[in-house]
Amino acid sequence: MKIIAGVSVLLTAVLTIVYKIKPFGFVLSGAITAGTVSYHFLMRLLVGGILNLALKNKVDYNKKWFKVSKTEQKLYTVLRVKSWKKFFPTYDKNVFDKTKHSWGEIAGAMCQSELVHEIIVVLSFLPIFASRWFGSTLVFVLTSAFAALFDLTFVMIQRYNRPRVMKILNT
Repeated sequence: MKIIAGVSVLLTAVLTIVYKIKPFGFVLSGAITAGTVSYHFLMRLLVGGILNLALKNKVDYNKKWFKVSKTEQKLYTVLRVKSWKKFFPTYDKNVFDKTKHSWGEIAGAMCQSELVHEIIVVLSFLPIFASRWFGSTLVFVLTSAFAALFDLTFVMIQRYNRPRVMKILNT
């Protein structure tokens, strides 16, 4: 993630400079695309970093916000979360390692991860405001919606897994 963020920031800067020298439309499109990619990756790193500094994976997993209802569990069954969750990456697998952490610590980390992704879902829509200057509102809406849906899958994975961890914790 850090490499993609760095490369996209650099590409944004280079393409912006090139556009200032030679204002071709395709160069502007490239700069806007690279800038949007930069935003999405930097924002994810920043949100995760800030919450990690503030919460240190010690989120109270007993709070009402983190309770998963029976209806929600049924939804995750219908969406077949169990079958596709293994294809999604984990930013830091060490945080969820049961040989290094207690189940309570893992549950707290799961809740923090959920919060990170919920905040990212909301912030994914900020680039839509850039369409005021660049046009292409539909492109900004679609890319923002795609980015938000991507992070929503991580929220679902955390909420799908948490009842299993809570069951182990409560035994």
